[in-house]
Amino acid sequence: MREPKRIGVLISGRGSNMLSLAAACRSGRINGRIALVVSNKKNAPGLQAAAEMGLQTQFISHRAFDSRDLFDHAVVEALNARRVDLVCLAGFMRLLSPTFIRAFRNRIMNIHPALLPAFPGLRGQRQAIEYGVKVSGATVHFVDEELDHGPIIIQRAVPVGEGDTEETLSERILKIEHEAYPEAVSLFCDGRLRVEGRRVIVAPK
Repeated sequence: MREPKRIGVLISGRGSNMLSLAAACRSGRINGRIALVVSNKKNAPGLQAAAEMGLQTQFISHRAFDSRDLFDHAVVEALNARRVDLVCLAGFMRLLSPTFIRAFRNRIMNIHPALLPAFPGLRGQRQAIEYGVKVSGATVHFVDEELDHGPIIIQRAVPVGEGDTEETLSERILKIEHEAYPEAVSLFCDGRLRVEGRRVIVAPK
């Protein structure tokens, strides 16, 4: 078996996807462990939840830096100090600078509550409702310099009902996020992902 990968998770809020990744690591579904949880919000509920699980946490305020690049450099240093192999964004409400992307090229994952490339940016669920689509879902992708743009690893579909609201659709999408994100991270930790241009190739077991 491969040596377990070290995972860094960045959060700004409750960190529900962080908790699903932590649970998957502890159950053995992911051959890895969370080495550090970083938040740019001191009072983020997810930071306290991570600490209660015994995970290493660190608060780094973006307001303490004069630029996004300087803030990202500090976060990269914190992740490198923990020898992180993979960075997972779990409700991290900050755009990453090219400095950050270069430091972890094809080693940063994000989950987005829509079927990219449709409805990037904030509130993908509301965008789907307003557009009138019949199917939405969640996308796990590698992160590049553009917003919600990097190569797609996994997508899961969720039907949109006539009576759906942003809240009801968000709740159903979140359930599949908690399944898809650990699956994608597990593939990475098992060494089964390869990026070719915009395509992510999944190697057989």
